[in-house]
Amino acid sequence: MWEAAPASQMGLGSRGGMASLTGLWLLLLLLPGSGAQTPAPPGCGPDLDPIYYNLCDRSGAWGIVLEAVAGAGIVSSFVLTIILVASFPFVQDGRKRSLLGTQAFFLLGTLGLFCLVFACVVKPNFSTCASRRFLFGVLFGICFSCLVAHVFALNLLARKNHGPRGWVTFAVALLLAAVEVVINTEWMIITLVRGGGPASHPSNGSGVGATSCDVANADFVMALIYVMLLLLVAFVGAWPPLCGSFKRWRKHGLFLLLTTAASVSIWVVWIVMYTYGNERRAGPTWDDPTLAIALAANAWTFLFFYVIPEVSQVTKSSPEQSYHGDGYPTRGVGYETILKEQKAQSMFVENKAFSMDEPSSAKKPVSPYSGYNGQMLTSVYQPTEMALMHKGPSEGPYDVILPRATANSQVMGSANSTLRAEDVFAAQSRQAPGPHKDKNLQVYTNPYVWD
Repeated sequence: MWEAAPASQMGLGSRGGMASLTGLWLLLLLLPGSGAQTPAPPGCGPDLDPIYYNLCDRSGAWGIVLEAVAGAGIVSSFVLTIILVASFPFVQDGRKRSLLGTQAFFLLGTLGLFCLVFACVVKPNFSTCASRRFLFGVLFGICFSCLVAHVFALNLLARKNHGPRGWVTFAVALLLAAVEVVINTEWMIITLVRGGGPASHPSNGSGVGATSCDVANADFVMALIYVMLLLLVAFVGAWPPLCGSFKRWRKHGLFLLLTTAASVSIWVVWIVMYTYGNERRAGPTWDDPTLAIALAANAWTFLFFYVIPEVSQVTKSSPEQSYHGDGYPTRGVGYETILKEQKAQSMFVENKAFSMDEPSSAKKPVSPYSGYNGQMLTSVYQPTEMALMHKGPSEGPYDVILPRATANSQVMGSANSTLRAEDVFAAQSRQAPGPHKDKNLQVYTNPYVWD
């Protein structure tokens, strides 16, 4: 009996140990399954990948708001690009036309900033982290390089009223942006090589290791020093055009100054929040919202303060072209012009019978102001009507200028009520005496004068 009791106790102990091991094994099996079957947040589908939860999670509305803001920015940038390209044939000022290529390149960088917002809203993995680290500096480098190139051209325009050619301005922007591409490429290669192997990011919801995500916030900011230098150069260079000799370029300098000043403010706020505020307050969970908000805010600043004002000014003509269009006409303003306008806008019906019977020399009255065209002519003498009247009848009969209609016996005694003026004039010329003594004076006999 003494030996049976320990045997029974040993059996009970072995059964309890087996039960505890079985329960622990089942618990280990259920825990991963329960983690994988975590219910989706409100607003997201059950089959959606967890890295996209921020795009539809109604409990954390920052992702949905930034998604809507970025979508509106993409549409606005695309429409403004079409408007800018379509307005090229209507640009009257060649100096503004030379900047269209650089401004279109700037809009391309702004469109990329809006697209990069989605990569910051989505939870980090290898692809999204690589896109953030590389494209963040490259896209801002494109935008700030275009602003620096525009500032360079604007300083020349404000001083000399003529700037560099369009391809020169675009080449300056392209070279400055290419420097940032080289810097970011080298930084990414060094970062990946130094990491050695994959490591999981603390906020990586997918559990996939990503070396590109394991970069300190301070290191990420330090890699953007060249971009910040471009922003500083654009901000400082926007001041001189405000004091230039040609005032018509001051408003363009004001657009650049407002854009760069707002961008400097945004960069100061997000850098302080990204490197200091998040660690003190919310931790790394606010790193992604900080980057997304900075991208969306600065991209909309580019549209409101720079792109839209420049597009509204691109088709306006320069003051020099306005002066050429408002010049006085060179046509004559004399008596002949008045007669032509009266003849074109005549309000009466001319009697064709009397107009055909009159001599050809009497059809067009001669005015002493016929050669006047609105300009002062000091070397040409223009006699007045009073001077012609005081010279007397030696210059010629007045019938040549203003023929008088008088009755004629032959015409009155004729059987026809209307005679041709050519027949009567031929009959009178056969009865006329010999030539006048004065050879320089030519006298015409009026067929309507009484004998």
